[in-house]
Amino acid sequence: MKLRIIKRLKNFFEHRAIVLMYHRIADPESDIWSIAVSPDNFEQHLKMLQKTGNVVPLDLLAEGINSHSMPRNSIAITFDDGYNDNFTVARPLLEKYNLPATFFITSGNLGGKKEFWWDDLEYHLLFAQRLPAFFSLLINDQLIESELQEETFLTEEIRKKHISWDACIEEPPTKRAALFFKLWQHLKVLPDIAQQQYLEKIKNWTALQISTRQECASMSVSDLKQLVENNLFTIGAHTVNHPALAYHSPEFQKKEMLENRKFLQEITGQEINLIAYPYGNYNEDTLMMAADAKFEAAFTTEEKVVQAQSLKYNLGRFQVKNWNGNELGKFLKSCFNNY
Repeated sequence: MKLRIIKRLKNFFEHRAIVLMYHRIADPESDIWSIAVSPDNFEQHLKMLQKTGNVVPLDLLAEGINSHSMPRNSIAITFDDGYNDNFTVARPLLEKYNLPATFFITSGNLGGKKEFWWDDLEYHLLFAQRLPAFFSLLINDQLIESELQEETFLTEEIRKKHISWDACIEEPPTKRAALFFKLWQHLKVLPDIAQQQYLEKIKNWTALQISTRQECASMSVSDLKQLVENNLFTIGAHTVNHPALAYHSPEFQKKEMLENRKFLQEITGQEINLIAYPYGNYNEDTLMMAADAKFEAAFTTEEKVVQAQSLKYNLGRFQVKNWNGNELGKFLKSCFNNY
């Protein structure tokens, strides 16, 4: 009892903040990584957040780290990657409720010329109507093989299993899903050029001919320029090609950070002082490269509150699920009380 009281008193007086992480504001057919929030639920989130009066720009929150100027129990809104729906759906709703947000942009995908590789892979493996019965591919000396047997044709039962699959916490429910997940694990750690080369081989194997799907496209350069015309919105770095940074050399990591920032600054005219690590993936080299590149703060996907004494190059964020407004409110209360 005494320890609980001490903890509550500490939480009350301590300067703490929660950084929310969104990716997509959409109703996709499948959302195996739980990164999509429906437009209706997102608007409920904004209504609830507006009433709290605690939403602050992320750069203001970052400035308050290691000082007592950080507003207590403040909340910041962030988006990762730069999906087109951030501009077409999230932007007008944020403007409607006058709430600030930071968009961490992967510059290599701007313009909708290609889907993010994980979306492309998901569609070809999980939702192609028909696939060859046998798969075999050598990726970096690792032979990946799979016999799909009765799953060569996408039945309604298989499709429903894929739609309901939560790949973050559940085992693959089908042979197709198991093959997808194994390929995803191997491709994730590669540089972009290798990812695209292997992805092209996989797509040739599926023989599925599709162009970039608009619902999976990224913003255009024009969209990004228009986005920053509103002072509510700031842009953050998210690398050029979205690599899992910890699997690469320090030089590779720094190049991805600096080229991304340079491009975004030239396009937007903003100083790009914040960065989010793709996949939340980092190591000690990553922290040093972010510091050496003189970013003011860097964000992971580790679910932890930001405190006055947090280390500024591995700040936590909380991924927002497709909750309604009340569910988000309960989640925020739990975070402030328990983390």
